[in-house]
Amino acid sequence: MKTALWALLLLAWMAGNAQKAVSQDAQQDRVLALENAWNQATRQKDLKALDRLLAEGLIYINNEGTEMNKAQYLASVSAPERRFDHIVSESMRVQFFGQSAMVVGVFHEKGIISGKEYLHNGRFIDTWIRRGDSWMCVASQSTLIREK
Repeated sequence: MKTALWALLLLAWMAGNAQKAVSQDAQQDRVLALENAWNQATRQKDLKALDRLLAEGLIYINNEGTEMNKAQYLASVSAPERRFDHIVSESMRVQFFGQSAMVVGVFHEKGIISGKEYLHNGRFIDTWIRRGDSWMCVASQSTLIREK
């Protein structure tokens, strides 16, 4: 009887851990999809989509070291003198810490600012928090990669 009880407890524990692994994989896919949605919304200057992705208390530090809040970031994206031709992230990995996730990756961005073309290649780290069933980015920082 004790053996059967232990076997049942072991199976329940294994099933619970398997469910957590599946759930975490699904959450990882969700966060990575949000990262890609952020790139697309930025490229299209879709402020409504960006508003849904970014928390009110966003802390954003661009690749020049300028700190911005959410309103400042949205204003920089929507600036008429700025055009985003290409934004892509790659080599992304997600690390979970309870109800938060950190995404580290590489980005490539091409566009025009005040009539001048630019090409940025860099690394980024974004911090997302889970609120109910949704995720919102609360902090983002990027650093340019110097060409050798």
